Formats: sequence, structure tokens, C-alpha cells
Amino acid sequence: MPWKPKGKYKWVIGLVALAIIAFIGFKYWKGKKSALPEGIVSGNGRIESKLADVSAKEPLRVREVLVNEGDLVKPGQVLVRLDTTTLESSLAEANANVAATQEKLAVAEAGIVKQKSEIQLATIEAERSRRLVAQGAGSQRDVDVRASQLETTRASLAEAEATLKTSREEIEVARANAATIQTRIADATLKSPVTGRVLYRLAEPGEVLSPGGPALTLVNLEDVFMEIFLPASEAARVKIGSEARLTVDFEPDRSIPGYVSFVSPEAQFTPKQVETKSEREKLVFRLKLQVPRELASRYVERIKTGIRGVGYVKVDPEAAWPSRLQNVVTAESEPH
Repeated sequence: MPWKPKGKYKWVIGLVALAIIAFIGFKYWKGKKSALPEGIVSGNGRIESKLADVSAKEPLRVREVLVNEGDLVKPGQVLVRLDTTTLESSLAEANANVAATQEKLAVAEAGIVKQKSEIQLATIEAERSRRLVAQGAGSQRDVDVRASQLETTRASLAEAEATLKTSREEIEVARANAATIQTRIADATLKSPVTGRVLYRLAEPGEVLSPGGPALTLVNLEDVFMEIFLPASEAARVKIGSEARLTVDFEPDRSIPGYVSFVSPEAQFTPKQVETKSEREKLVFRLKLQVPRELASRYVERIKTGIRGVGYVKVDPEAAWPSRLQNVVTAESEPH
């Protein structure tokens, strides 16, 4: 005889069956809701940003660090000052050398004026001697002496002009040397190259930085993107510039507009952190979904790198975004 549930168990079995049906219905509804229309593909990823090091050009001691980890910085903002005492002494010496060469140049210019006057006088005297000889009132010896004096004076002028040229070259070298030292002093004030946030503070006052040694590492909050991985069948249909949408796990009801800025030319195994081991055995292509710079700048206070989410790409330009991806964040939206 088949077993029949007693009356007191019938309602329990009914509730369990109802719960199972409700669960299956919910999963079906959720699957239909998350399903993407034809022409749109997606992949898991996380919000990322390029890093920028703030580094010293030459070995100098850190005098002060003006920011801490987590601080928001703007382009051109002074972040670190290095000790330039030695460089300032070298600059003073270079400026003194510029002044000395300028004086030398002035002396050479005055010498040329003097030599030209002496040539003019020697020319007049030589011409007078020749006239006297022609008139029988002078000697040939005087003519020869005057001519020799004129040639000597001309030679002195050529020497003075050569000295003037050398002085001008020396002053250019001295000025260039002073300008170089001034540039080195300016480079010792480390400024932010980007709008970003301080990720790492790598140096403290008193430490000596090596050439190229970073004092800070910044997260560039104007260069924000998400990397996703797609199988070859989907990646082959993606073009550079294709329209994209990004969502983050903590706010899935809002999407961020973007575009495809990179498609890897080489296939790779799916990275370990993306999928299960069985999924990692599949070859995929890496895509970079870029957030427009003006949008990233608008929300710079809210951007947090490393947040996980999903990236969506139109492989068919005519495809329509589903309703859940149409609540788009714009540069005109109010951050909240």
C-alpha cells in the first residue's frame, strides 16, 4: 500500500512544494531579468586606474612631504620639497661667473672701439706721410713706419674681435650653466602630474632619494577603466571605440558609460581571480573599457579602485541597452 501523509503533515509538504516552486520561479525571473539582448556581451572586472610615481631626478635629501596617504591632489600641486642647499650655492657661483663674463665682454667691446679709433688715426698719419714724401717734404722711412703702425693696429683689432667673440660664447655658456642649475632647483620641488589620490608615501623627511627614486605613488583618478575578458567568439566582434557600460557591485542599478579603448591581439587563459579553474582553461581576450575623462573628473571624490563589477559591450551598434543599464551616470548628474 502506498504511503499517504497524515493530515498534520499535508500542510508542511504543501508549504515545501510551494517554496520550491517559488524558488524556481524566482530563479527563472532573475535569469530573465539579467539576460542580455542579442548584440551585447559582458564580463566580470573591477574598477582600475593608472598609477603615477612622483620621483626625484637626482639624489637629494627630502626636506618635507606635504601630503599623506589618501589625500586628493591636483595637477601642479606641490607634494614634496627636496633640500637644494648645495644647488643654491652652485647657482650663486654660476651667477657670479655670468657677471664676470659680462664684465669681460664689456672690456672687449671697449677695446674694439679703441682699436678702431687707433686705426683711423694711423690711417690718417700714413696718408699724411705719403703726401709729404710726394711733395719732397718727408722721408720714406716715415711712410714705412706709419704703414707698419697701421698694420699692427689692424692686427690688434682682429685680436680684439676674436676676444669679443670668445667672450660672447663664454657668457652664453655661463648663462646656460646657471639656467641648468636653476632648472635642477625647480625639479627639486616635486609636483603632482595628475588629479589623483596618494596611494603610497614612500619617503620621509631626512631620507635621501636615489635618481629616479619615487617619493609618492599616485592613483590617476582621471584615467579610470575596467578590464574584462571575453571568449574569442565574442571578442572578435568588438571594435575599438564600441559603446560600453560599467556597473559596480555596490550600486548595480546605475551604470557608467564608457567605450572600448583596447582589445588584446593575443589570447590568454582567463586570469585566476576571474573565474573557476574550469573556466580558466578557456582562452579569452582582454578588453579595456575606458571611462571618459570628463566623467571621471566629475566624480573624482567618489572613485575607488579595486571595486568589482561587470562590464558590458555592444558588439552590434544597433542593439538596445536593457532597461537596467539605462540609468546612466553623466557629467551633469549630482554625485550621491
